[in-house]
Amino acid sequence: MKYDQIDQSLFTENRNKFRQLLKPGSAAIFVSNDIMPTNADGAMGFRQSSDLFYLTGVDQEDTILFIFPDVKDGKHKEILFIKETSELIAIWEGAKLTKAEATAVSGIEHVYWHHEFEKIVKPFLFQAEFLYLNQNEHTRQYIATETAEMRFNKQITAKYNLHKTERSAPLMQRIRSIKSAREIELIQQACDITEKGFRRLLSFVKPGVWEYEIEAELIHEFVRNRSRGFAYGPIIASGFNACVLHYVENSKQCKDGDVILLDVAAEYANYASDLTRCLPVNGRFTKRQKEVYNAVLRVMKGATKMLTVGNTFEKYNKAVGELMTEELLQLGLLKTEDVKKQDSAWPAFKKYFMHGTSHFLGLDVHDVGFFYEPMQAGMVFTVEPGIYIREENLGIRLENNILVTANGQLDLMKNIPIEADEIESLMNR
Repeated sequence: MKYDQIDQSLFTENRNKFRQLLKPGSAAIFVSNDIMPTNADGAMGFRQSSDLFYLTGVDQEDTILFIFPDVKDGKHKEILFIKETSELIAIWEGAKLTKAEATAVSGIEHVYWHHEFEKIVKPFLFQAEFLYLNQNEHTRQYIATETAEMRFNKQITAKYNLHKTERSAPLMQRIRSIKSAREIELIQQACDITEKGFRRLLSFVKPGVWEYEIEAELIHEFVRNRSRGFAYGPIIASGFNACVLHYVENSKQCKDGDVILLDVAAEYANYASDLTRCLPVNGRFTKRQKEVYNAVLRVMKGATKMLTVGNTFEKYNKAVGELMTEELLQLGLLKTEDVKKQDSAWPAFKKYFMHGTSHFLGLDVHDVGFFYEPMQAGMVFTVEPGIYIREENLGIRLENNILVTANGQLDLMKNIPIEADEIESLMNR
């Protein structure tokens, strides 16, 4: 890992939060992600299960967490299983955690090797009435590949088919959606690394630069600041490419007079940031480009003020839509008649702003949380309105990361330039 070791108290606190939500007589099991293959003997880089990392801080494969608060022996309330390290593994892959190191990272006293799982856990499992199993229940997930969690759940339920199974995902979504002070610090660190990358671009972007060259500048700055790299696939979209919401090819040359939409951000210690900015390739927005830019910025500022304790996403999305509708009318993109005859299920503004404004942010860039429940202090959201005018080869989106507090909001990206005049000034220094 590139990041500094996180104090184990974070993970101990997280396990306590989870434990308090379990039914009496319950055991819970979490398993690590697979290392996914590519071709021949190749493999993708490892990315830990966010839930397992949240509860243990262990960032390596072949890891299992077992939690049983009511275990009869009174000692093995939590057990960690890790990959057994060896001299051979150390030579070829680098040494894995020792048992002592795993305890230091996680705060879990009882640590065994991964292959000992069934032998160690079997006696305890027969004491449990309920068995909590985990699976990805994100509303936007689409998984075509059978995951390690899926395989494990099949195996464990077949062996212990008389146990009553419960779902861990709803509990994890509830506790992960409220960030602790230490988690906010980690997200802030990701945001600060993102700021360094963005500022690097202000003197680099000019007519003739290629989108992939911009990507290279960012990854250089992110990695040199102890990030693993991008928190998600970077979108570096110039000209018409900015009207393709998930453009990730990043292969075109940036032309004089175009605007580049940059949806790019760093992660740190598995925590994500999520930034969008737009830069004029030649360092100056045209009058029309600036009009659209400032319209999006006004919607963004208005939306940010609505992220308050007790507000609901139904009210929030409706209000943001009204702000956007007014801006599109002023830009001449919508007419009053369009609004009067609009379909409430797909309002007129959706022609130019077709995606959502906000999502949860944390260990995953589209983090877990309940959109049907009121907002709470400690939640971190993106705010990312946009206007996409395909006929003008212009797409503008702006995005910051906002912490909801008891008294309002804290913008975790407040130091990253966003005003059009400041962007121009910095690009032309």
